[in-house]
Amino acid sequence: MAAKAENSAGPVVGILGRKVGMTQVYDDSGKVVPVTVVEAGPCDVLQVRTPESDGYSAVQLGYLDKPRRLASRAQRGQVAKLDSKRSKKRAAAGIEAAVKPNCEPKRFVREIRNGVGEVGSQVNVDAFAEIKAVDVVATSKGRGYAGAMKRHNFAGQRASHGVKKCHRHMGGTGCSAYPSRLFKGVRMPGQYGNARCTVRNQKLVRVDAEQNLLLIRGAVPGPNGGYVVVQQTNKL
Repeated sequence: MAAKAENSAGPVVGILGRKVGMTQVYDDSGKVVPVTVVEAGPCDVLQVRTPESDGYSAVQLGYLDKPRRLASRAQRGQVAKLDSKRSKKRAAAGIEAAVKPNCEPKRFVREIRNGVGEVGSQVNVDAFAEIKAVDVVATSKGRGYAGAMKRHNFAGQRASHGVKKCHRHMGGTGCSAYPSRLFKGVRMPGQYGNARCTVRNQKLVRVDAEQNLLLIRGAVPGPNGGYVVVQQTNKL
């Protein structure tokens, strides 16, 4: 049922890239628009997932070449044919080998569900020429172990009479004798950031095919230089 739902939604355009930074540009009416510049592609299509063989539809993209001396044998075998005892046995048994893209190993590899592409082909920013809005997935900046005021924007306690050296504490969290426990999801100090984050339905302001750049309105998660996944939004 899931595969039928994916196929009925139509193909999705996606690409991998790196966040360059933020700037501002002028639109056609002369208004200043804050944008995030993303250097996207070209991305090689490494594999194509099909409902018949994998149970779902997707394309696996790779971004940025990785030196072969730094790549493991598995990573090299993903993009090019390597001779091995297992491959010789499978060939002798008449099993057809998987199609390889014959490119360099990649530093950043992700799958785009219900995407389009053929093994060995490339995806460029030209594919976003007619797309108005995108979803961006990235890992947010890690801020370490943070308190409740920084992590959840708590107001803190009073700085007046009666509060002694606990102005930035979160206050009481306990329940009564019943249920004598804390419920899941209570906002407390803990790890802040360094988590997968998605911003949805961001306007695509400009596509620069010559320099492989996407200008996306607003902010994008992660630090400058961080890897991002940009794909056509699924919001209406």
